[in-house]
Amino acid sequence: MATDEKVGTHQKALSINLDNSKFGSFAEIGAGQEVARWFLIVGGASGTVAKTISAYDKEVSDDLYGRGTRYVSQQRLQAMMESEWQQLLAGLQAIRGATTKFFSFVDTVSARNFAGTNESHGWVGVRFQQQPGGPANDVILHINLQDPTNLQQQEAVGILGVNLIYAVFYHTGSMDEFLACLFEDLSLARIEIDFVELQGPAFEGWDRRGLHVSLVVNDYAEAVTFTAEGVVVPPTELLYKKALVLAPGIFEHISDLHAQLIQTTLAGVPNEELEQSKGGLGMFCLSSQPQPAAPTRRTAEQLEQRAADLQKLGYGTLVVRAQELYRMSEYVGRYTKSRVHFAVGLSVMIYTLQDRYRGLAGAVLEASGRLFSHNVRLSVYPMTEDALKARLNELGAKWTYKVTDGMVYAEDLQPEEPMNSLFRYLLGSGLIVSARPGKKVASGG
Repeated sequence: MATDEKVGTHQKALSINLDNSKFGSFAEIGAGQEVARWFLIVGGASGTVAKTISAYDKEVSDDLYGRGTRYVSQQRLQAMMESEWQQLLAGLQAIRGATTKFFSFVDTVSARNFAGTNESHGWVGVRFQQQPGGPANDVILHINLQDPTNLQQQEAVGILGVNLIYAVFYHTGSMDEFLACLFEDLSLARIEIDFVELQGPAFEGWDRRGLHVSLVVNDYAEAVTFTAEGVVVPPTELLYKKALVLAPGIFEHISDLHAQLIQTTLAGVPNEELEQSKGGLGMFCLSSQPQPAAPTRRTAEQLEQRAADLQKLGYGTLVVRAQELYRMSEYVGRYTKSRVHFAVGLSVMIYTLQDRYRGLAGAVLEASGRLFSHNVRLSVYPMTEDALKARLNELGAKWTYKVTDGMVYAEDLQPEEPMNSLFRYLLGSGLIVSARPGKKVASGG
């Protein structure tokens, strides 16, 4: 039934209702029953809906799905999915299993509370059969809700849920086709999918790492995270309350020096910062956006390969849409209030302080304010004179410098006025620190 013609949410729900071969249950916690609601209001719901349930009370939820897990977590979602699936098959397999493709849709969501103080996110999943009596396949998503009101967030969850059920039955031909269906009638301004887990023969041969990079490249997520072991995990779990060292770059030529920048900067994170957080974490940052030295947007395949190469250095990678440091700091600020240390070379710092922020009313001053207001410090590492010359030429930056033993350090740079005044202030206040590879970064500032 795959088609190039866009099908609206109403029509998707109705077409499933009118297909007697698909029958399933719905269990939703935390954002109304917006997915089941679509199937109940479009007509013909008796052809699809075996049961709907919403275990809002914690005691009821524990009684149904077991204790010992957070209520908005992958573990709770999996417990819900397993319980609902077993109940569905126990009640209906003998009666209609020979002609029915069963499914169980589940979600557990923390939509915006009345005070607006909670993290608006959730877990959404579906278990389904591709043919009657066939093996089960699972899709599990972690989502972030971006709408400003609870009602709008509920609406977005409803659309996503219908899209997901429709996608697993009609759009598993390729990863791109599947993801595009999930996001129909939605946008990154409303909802973000930053983690996908797939199980079962329906997804045999799919590249899980490539799928996650595609989420960023296709603007379905602001970022995805790979651990140092190459495992994809939700950013909220990896970054939560960590003192972060982020090393952004293009990484055309990867060497041990890149790992040394993170290692040295991590070693310089003050003990009090580590004690007040959940420890330190160093990560490389790869942007999907065009860069001065890479003027075309990189493909998902290129970014995935670069992330795999960086993994060999022993640190994880944050693949992000943003190329500006202030946007990277705003993103990780969702998950941690600890200081963020950027480990960068001179060229990244120069690029950050160029007057090129045409989308901001305050231009470079606003960008600098937004960056450093997020408890950020730049640890800036030296470059050879030849490398710096090449980068200055690429950037069109008119910075002068002096050379010390063939190297140029942050304090050796001098931009034109009035930028020089801002630059000297950032150096003097410790927001920009001149760092040396292999030496502990000073903890002041």
